Amino acid sequence: MSTEYGGLGLITFYYSPPPHAVLFSIPAMIERAIPSSSEKIPAIGIGTWRTFDPPSTSERVLAPIRETFSAFVSAGGRVIDSSPMYGKSEMVVGRLSHELGVNANLFIASKVWTSGRAAGVWQMTESMKLLGRTQVDLMQIHNLVDWRTQLPTLREWKAEGRIRYIGITHYDPSAYAALEAVLRSEQVDFVQLAYSATVRDAADRLLPLAADRGVAVLVNRPFEGGGLLSRNVKRALPPFAHAFAATWSEALLKFVLAHPAVTCAIPATASVEHLRDNLAAGEGRLPIDQECRELVSYLSS
Repeated sequence: MSTEYGGLGLITFYYSPPPHAVLFSIPAMIERAIPSSSEKIPAIGIGTWRTFDPPSTSERVLAPIRETFSAFVSAGGRVIDSSPMYGKSEMVVGRLSHELGVNANLFIASKVWTSGRAAGVWQMTESMKLLGRTQVDLMQIHNLVDWRTQLPTLREWKAEGRIRYIGITHYDPSAYAALEAVLRSEQVDFVQLAYSATVRDAADRLLPLAADRGVAVLVNRPFEGGGLLSRNVKRALPPFAHAFAATWSEALLKFVLAHPAVTCAIPATASVEHLRDNLAAGEGRLPIDQECRELVSYLSS
């Protein structure tokens, strides 16, 4: 039995793992330290854009998401990223994490995505209710929306203990100049951005800047919304990549983690099979610089 504090009040769930649940473990998940605190988190997390926003919350529709979530936590996964922008994802994360009895063990990140102080306070309050939390691990200003107004509130909430870490995000390289300006002028704990083997804009300035400023980095869109995988799924993994990866998912995520400034990658998935490949990137060795250059060359050929 578990509880969730949602918009309709206290909800009680009765749950036992389905007999067909697919569970597996990662022997030695790579962990990275958050620079502002030295706290370590697993280097592979899970995103929830689209994948945790089902058309309904019936048991039948939620079953595959629950199975994937259960496999994620059983394998040692902890970092999960959501947003009010992602439809039902916050509610689904809160509900399933309480049903599985793991909510308190997760590193939950969400976002504020609105203009105005009052609207920001209301939105973050609702997010925490949906997530079943009185404290959220990381609250981020989504896509820099009204960041000058929202950042002081995030700092107040952090001082009050309602937020453990604060951050800023953007998924579009065209906004990286603005993201850089905020990182240079303000002190935050995290920055979330897009970075992949073929969209490497962040490596030019933002990743080195984050390292210099002591800012942790969450990487979204490591597969470019799935496009990078779909373009290469029929191509054989190049021979040199077999030295550090068994699948395209593992190779592409290990490319991301090979950058020392990256703290955690958060690929979104609601498939246990894809999750298994993703989490495999959190163990074993990472590609060296030469192998990263060869992978970039191979993908551009």
